[in-house]
Amino acid sequence: MSKKQSYYIQTDLISIFILLVCVSLLSIYNAQQLEQYSANFMLQQSVWFTVGIGIVAAIQYLDMEQIYKVSIYIYAFGVFVLFVLLISPESIAPHTNGAKSWFNFKVVTIQPSEFTKITTIIYMATVIQKHKEKFLKPTLKSDFKLLIKILTVVALPVALIMMQSDFGTSMVYLFIAGVIIILSGIHWKIITTLIVSITSVIGAALAFIVKFPDLAKQLVGEGQKYQIDRILTWFDPSQQASDANWHFNQAFMALGSGQLFGKGMGSQEVSFPEAQTDFIFSIIGESFGFVGGALVIFLYFIFLYKLVMIGLSIYSHSPFSAYICFGFMSLLLIHVFQNIGMALGIMPVTGIPLLFISYGGSSVMASMLGFGVIYRIAVENSIQNDYLFK
Repeated sequence: MSKKQSYYIQTDLISIFILLVCVSLLSIYNAQQLEQYSANFMLQQSVWFTVGIGIVAAIQYLDMEQIYKVSIYIYAFGVFVLFVLLISPESIAPHTNGAKSWFNFKVVTIQPSEFTKITTIIYMATVIQKHKEKFLKPTLKSDFKLLIKILTVVALPVALIMMQSDFGTSMVYLFIAGVIIILSGIHWKIITTLIVSITSVIGAALAFIVKFPDLAKQLVGEGQKYQIDRILTWFDPSQQASDANWHFNQAFMALGSGQLFGKGMGSQEVSFPEAQTDFIFSIIGESFGFVGGALVIFLYFIFLYKLVMIGLSIYSHSPFSAYICFGFMSLLLIHVFQNIGMALGIMPVTGIPLLFISYGGSSVMASMLGFGVIYRIAVENSIQNDYLFK
């Protein structure tokens, strides 16, 4: 094999991906052994991963300069699809679990917000690079302008997703924006002011919900009351009604029952809803125990570390590519922390999947789309480093 061909063999990323796929398929196989399920989730997940590999391969025919040029269009398309979802009739966009987040075309269901996470990250990276090219010597005024630009980019999809009553996904977007803002080099005075303001607002909102739960439910409306219940359950599970914390109790029981090494394949005993999606980590804990769960967390740590290293390495050559790496890193981080934290009881119950492991076509396809772009960045980084050291 020639040296040029070897650029496209990123062994570390391939190895991480293969391990995540193996964990996903094994965990989903165990989840579908529960009596409540009859569908072959493992087979469907395999199909989505196969299609996802095709997406990754297709992206390798592009270069980051081309993606940079079309980023505004793919971002605009993503926002447009979110708007279409919002105004679509119940026949193709039904409310599911209190949120209008899915297109249901009978044969396939699609959650646009999963894909828009990637398009938003790409366009935020474009905005930052263009701003830095324009303001070579940053000032407080120029940094404030950059802050407004980033917040505007993320505000459009977040507003549409909030109108769909999908609070959990909205928080993912805001977390990604927060990480990007911190890493974009904006002056620390602006960052500090922003952090204090946001923390104060969130703290006041949580205090209000805990102190006046009935009033909070009246303010959010009938369709949002379940979110208030989830927050209250998170603060004090023992004080909530059984139907509000039953999901957590069952998932936590399954996680703990695996003890050190787990019960093994096909030996699930604790039934709970969404075992193959939201609570897949509980299945991992029950099947493979503390050791298996710790290894999965370590695998994600290696993935996050690799994303940071690629971003730092390519920053001098392409800040655009670097900020995509940092954005995808923050996306992976918040999903892993929220999903695993939810299973452990340190985070409120939301519908945030464990990326690359949880069952779900939209989640897998969007993750593979992002992974494909990251893989292309790694390839270009290898090519650039090779030229530098020749």
